[in-house]
Amino acid sequence: MKKTAWITGAGSGIGAAMARAFAAAGYRVALTARNTEALETVAASLPAQEDVYIKSGDVTNRTGMADAAQEIAEWGGNLTVLCNNAGLNIPKRTWAELDWASWDQVIDVNVTGALNVIAACLPIMRAQKDGVMIHTSSWAGRFHSATGGVVYGASKHALSDLSLSLNDEEGKNGIRSTALCPAEVATPLLARRPGFDTDTMAAMIQPEDMAKTAVFVAEMQAGVCLPEIVLSPVRT
Repeated sequence: MKKTAWITGAGSGIGAAMARAFAAAGYRVALTARNTEALETVAASLPAQEDVYIKSGDVTNRTGMADAAQEIAEWGGNLTVLCNNAGLNIPKRTWAELDWASWDQVIDVNVTGALNVIAACLPIMRAQKDGVMIHTSSWAGRFHSATGGVVYGASKHALSDLSLSLNDEEGKNGIRSTALCPAEVATPLLARRPGFDTDTMAAMIQPEDMAKTAVFVAEMQAGVCLPEIVLSPVRT
């Protein structure tokens, strides 16, 4: 039976690249994002349509994510890999620009949304005694980053610690967890950063680099845990 990978935030950027990489590696892939049209575009680019499942949804919808995980596991016959990738950042990033509405949104998606998806997968992976969770954290989740911003950095530090807690508590159930902590990745999210120079995109980490790393993590032999992988572009 083919393994099933569930990828959130799969409509663009890192998530879309992960979808392509896992499909190329022979996985069945389930794609989730809020934009159904974007998911359909990504799905159409994958090689085996019978091994692609679209489940649109918002990670902040706790019940919706729990239902999605069960639905995907039934469709795929298993749910072996979670790419917990949905996330966002905002223009107002400093204490001087404190904006509660947008800051709350970052926490809702990057922390609470991540928690919702993790919790949705845990019962399935525990029953299988097998599962790999791969979380798209950030360099800002490992080191303070003024450019990433106050609330984004806090949210990604939280995500990295959530990943470590899974290894601590769920390793006995065959579940392993990895936080991917990249510096700048050439994604649409980065391009929206205030004052960002899009001419520098080619020198950055590419979404495909993140996708290759995720597949590497997923293919690691059982019993081996990679708690954290930090990635950075070469400084020239």
